[in-house]
Amino acid sequence: MTPVNLLPGERGRIILLVGPSGSGKDSLLQAVRPVLEEQGVKIVRRTITRSPESLGEEAFGVSRQTFELMQAQGDFALHWQANGLCYGIPRQIDDWLAAGDSVLVNGSRGHFEQARTLYPDLLAICLDVAPAVLRQRLLSRGRELPEEVEQRLARSAELSGALPKGMRHLDNSGALEEAVNALLAVLEEEGIIGVPRPSRHA
Repeated sequence: MTPVNLLPGERGRIILLVGPSGSGKDSLLQAVRPVLEEQGVKIVRRTITRSPESLGEEAFGVSRQTFELMQAQGDFALHWQANGLCYGIPRQIDDWLAAGDSVLVNGSRGHFEQARTLYPDLLAICLDVAPAVLRQRLLSRGRELPEEVEQRLARSAELSGALPKGMRHLDNSGALEEAVNALLAVLEEEGIIGVPRPSRHA
């Protein structure tokens, strides 16, 4: 795959990957990481107010008190709350963007407008999953009680119905390989990476 060469002084671009909890964002990011790193695209590690033992992704788990201190110190370029948790994206992404590196952020549909205000040229990609598939994924991971799963599904449906125009959509109801290749195709079309090659991930 041929990397994209930016002109001197050209900034990188934020790719904001959003979607409901259980849509497979973490699995997709893990599968696509080797290709994107080869292309010079940074994948951000989030800070979350949840213990490291219960994290389903490679994230920094901190207490709420620590998170609030980090926020007050200006450590986050983006931050939001969802499902009783706080999420932060490190300020370091601004340095990466200024250096010409594109950055993939595991973001939030509810925080999309605020993120677009700060980064008007961001590329927003929403990972969609059929409701029945999403319910089964949430139940099988065992993090929430059945009633909490239903609350997540209701919130997901509400957010999905209010998504703004201009957001790209990828379906991840089926094989992960299909979502990997679809994501690479979108990034190639947007000029963020070179021509994508077939994924070997299943």
